[in-house]
Amino acid sequence: MPRKKRKEFTLQQGSSVYHNGKHYIILQIINLDYILAECFTTKRIEKMRISELSLSPPSSEELRLSVIDAIEDDDWNIAQQRLEIIQPLVHKQGRTVDEVKEVAAEHSLHFNTIYKWLRLYEADSSLMILAPKSRSDSGSKKLSSKVEKIIDDCIEREYLNKQRKSVAAVHRLVQLECRKAGLSIPHVNTVRNRVKSLSDDLKIRKRFSKDQIHDALHMNRGEFPHADYPYAVIQIDHTPLDIILVDDVYRLPLERPWITMAIDVYSRMVVGYYISFEKPSALSVGMCLANVILPKDKLLAEYDIDTSWPCWGIPRTVHADNAKEFRGSMLKKACQEYSFTIEWRPVGRPHFGGHIERLLGTFAKEIHTLPGTTFSNIQQRRGYDSEKQSALTLKEFEHWLTVLITKSYHHKLHSGINTTPYQKFEEGVLGTKSTKGVGMPRKVEDEETLKINFLPYVERTVQDYGIRIDDICYYSDVLRVWVNATVEGRSKLKKKFICRRDPRDISTIWFFDPQLKCYFPIPYRNTAHPPMTIWELRKVQRKLKDDGVVHVNEDSIFSALETMREIEQEAVIETKKSRKAVQRRKHAEKTAVSFTEPMEAKPSTEPTDEDDDDIQPFDEMLEVRRD
Repeated sequence: MPRKKRKEFTLQQGSSVYHNGKHYIILQIINLDYILAECFTTKRIEKMRISELSLSPPSSEELRLSVIDAIEDDDWNIAQQRLEIIQPLVHKQGRTVDEVKEVAAEHSLHFNTIYKWLRLYEADSSLMILAPKSRSDSGSKKLSSKVEKIIDDCIEREYLNKQRKSVAAVHRLVQLECRKAGLSIPHVNTVRNRVKSLSDDLKIRKRFSKDQIHDALHMNRGEFPHADYPYAVIQIDHTPLDIILVDDVYRLPLERPWITMAIDVYSRMVVGYYISFEKPSALSVGMCLANVILPKDKLLAEYDIDTSWPCWGIPRTVHADNAKEFRGSMLKKACQEYSFTIEWRPVGRPHFGGHIERLLGTFAKEIHTLPGTTFSNIQQRRGYDSEKQSALTLKEFEHWLTVLITKSYHHKLHSGINTTPYQKFEEGVLGTKSTKGVGMPRKVEDEETLKINFLPYVERTVQDYGIRIDDICYYSDVLRVWVNATVEGRSKLKKKFICRRDPRDISTIWFFDPQLKCYFPIPYRNTAHPPMTIWELRKVQRKLKDDGVVHVNEDSIFSALETMREIEQEAVIETKKSRKAVQRRKHAEKTAVSFTEPMEAKPSTEPTDEDDDDIQPFDEMLEVRRD
C-alpha cells in the first residue's frame, strides 16, 4: 500500500472529531487524557479518551463524494482551507472580538470575513457552505508563481541582511524586477504581509549583529529563550547508558546500550527516547523524533503500564548539539515536511544543552541501582563485576525506564520549575486561572508515513530491473512508469528518486512517487533473500573485500551472509561478539518499519555494473546527500 501525505489536527473547543464512527464536536478538554464532546446527530454528551479520537470519518471518501459532485476540486480545497482558519473559533465559548481579529491578522484577512465564515459554518456545519460562490469575474487569479518568486528573492536578498532595509525599500526593488520581467506589480501590503509571516527568530538572526542577537534572544538570562509553552523547544542528546544488558535467549552479558532522549524545556517532561546497541546515527535521531511526535499509548500498552504520558505533537524547535547525525539531509527534509526548525547549540555555551544533560544525569543515578551497572567511573565500580551481575535484557530495561519516566520522574517536584513536570505541562496546555493554555498539540494520524519520513534516504534512478542500492536490487510493478525517466528539459540526464531505507531491515525500500506524492514499499527483486540489517551488510562487504572478491554481486553478498550467520549461531554461547550480533538482529527485526502487502513478481532483466550510478556508503548511517 502506498503511504500518503500526513494528516494532523489540533484539539480545541469546537474541534470536529470522530469516535467509533460518529461525528462529535469538542465541548471541553477535561485534562490531558479526556475530553467532553457532543454527538453531532444525537446531541448526546460523552466523555472519551483523546487517544481514541480521529480527524477522519470512517468512510471519508463516501462522505466527500456528495460534496465533490456539487463543487469543483479547487473550491473544495478552498473550503477546507477556510475551515482550518476558523477551526479554533468554531463553537468556542466566550469567544472575543480580539481572538477573531488575531486569527484574521494571522491570515491577512479582515475580521468581518472571519465572522462571516463562522456564521455560515456554525449554522450549517457543512464544509460546502464555505466553498466560494460563483462570481462574474471567476477565473481571475492571485499573484503568479513568478511574482511570488520575485518577492521571496527580494526579501531574502534585501530584507534579511545586516543593512536592515525597510519594507518600502524592498517593495521598490520588487517593482523594478516585475517591470523588467513584464509582470504585474504587487501592492506594498503584499510584501509587508510576507515579511510579517517571517518568524521573529529569523528576522533577528539575519538582520542584527551577534551582540544584538544575544540580547534579543535573552541568551544571558537563566531561562532558555522562547521555551514559553509545551513543545516550543525540545532538547535532544545521546549518551551510553551505565549498564550492561544481557541477551534474551541465554541471558548472558552483551554490552552497554545507547539512548537518544528528548526533553520539553518548558515543562521538563520526557517527550521521547530511542534505545539500541548501535552508536548514535541519523536513525537514532529520526526514531527518537518520531517517538516525540507520536502518542505513547502503544508503548504504554506494550508494557501494561497504567498511567498517562500525554506528550505528542510537532515541536516548534528542536535544539541539539553540533554532532554530524543532527546535520544530515534526512533531518533537514523532515524539518521542512513537518514545519519545525532545528537549532544547534552555540559553540562555547554548554549551558544551552543543560536541560537534557541534567536529565540524563538524573536517570544515570537511578541506573546505578540496577544489577549490571557500570557506575560512572572505575573508582565507583571498584570490586563490582558488572558483567557477572548483569541481568536485564533490552526489553526489560526499556520497561523499567518507561515506568521510571511516567510514574516517578514526571510526578516529582522539579526545583527548576517549582512544580512537577506533569503539572507544568498540563498548565501550559490547559491554562490556569490566571494564564491561558495553548491547547492540545497537533496530532499526526498517519504514523507509518511519519516513521518513513524519518528514515535515511538515498537517490537512485529506475532501470529496467528496478532500483539498485549497494549491489542489491529492488523491484515492484509501480516502478515501471519511471523506468529510464529523465529530468524535465534535459533528456540525457536520468531522473533520480528518493528511496528511504530502514537500516534495521533493508529487505524493503520506500520509493517516493513524485506524481502521486506518496511512498510505495519496494521489496528485494529476489524475494527469496532473507532480511538483513545495514550493519550486517557492512560486515559482509568487509569480509568479501578481505577475501579478495573483486566483483561483488547480490549472490555473493547473500551467500556470505548465510555463512556468517551459521558461524555466529554455532558460536553464540561461547562468544560475546556472536551474541551481540544475534541480539542486534533480533532487536532490528522487532523495531523496523514493515509492511504486510503482497508484492509483484520480479522482471527478467538483469542489472549491469554501470547501472548502479554514484553509489555511496551509509557511513555510520549518515544519508547520501543530494547532488
